[in-house]
Amino acid sequence: MLGLLIQLVISYLIIRWVQKENLTVLGVYPSKTRITNLLLFCILAGVCSSITFFLRIIFAQELWILNPTLNLPLTLNAIWYNLKSVIYEELIFRGVLFYILIKRLGGTKAILISSIAFGIYHWFTFGVLNNPVQMFWIFVITFSAGYIYALGFYKTNSLYAPIGMHFGWNIVQSFVFSAGNIGSGLYVQKLPVPQIQVSYFIYFLITFLHLFLFILVFAFIFRKRSARTV
Repeated sequence: MLGLLIQLVISYLIIRWVQKENLTVLGVYPSKTRITNLLLFCILAGVCSSITFFLRIIFAQELWILNPTLNLPLTLNAIWYNLKSVIYEELIFRGVLFYILIKRLGGTKAILISSIAFGIYHWFTFGVLNNPVQMFWIFVITFSAGYIYALGFYKTNSLYAPIGMHFGWNIVQSFVFSAGNIGSGLYVQKLPVPQIQVSYFIYFLITFLHLFLFILVFAFIFRKRSARTV
């Protein structure tokens, strides 16, 4: 919590010093439209994120069962951990620095710079700096997601949009299907894990279809929206 407060203070100082504005440029005040975007985008991103697990159930014959140790403290901790990490990343990559880039360079260049930085950042969080193949795929995936998050802010003039998308995606991956670093969540994989051989087509379908649909859904949503001046 202290880290987020420090981020907000630094963000405020930057935007006051560079643009002579305040944190309202991030669209932080709640409104009906922003809350609706937050909830809708969260649900849509969560659905897209879950597709990879359904494909694994179908093609890799995995079995996921309700976590027998699931309890309220674990659930609340998972929600808070994901929300905190999402807000932390959004303030860095779609916060005041991104807003300044939009003002100085325009939306297209700002979105590209933010997405590249987001992709490189995840080389460190995933610890793949010594593996060029993993670096490439991690960059492709996180650059693509970062592009949609940045586009969401640019088109809605609010952090509610990228926070909703980002949180929906992460909570499904890390908590609903226990694929994150916080331990077991809602569903856990029944052991032993089946050893199934699939074609390259099925492998790439399982690996990338959920990301492709995520990009497609939100690109469609944002394509007719014209960016407005905050």
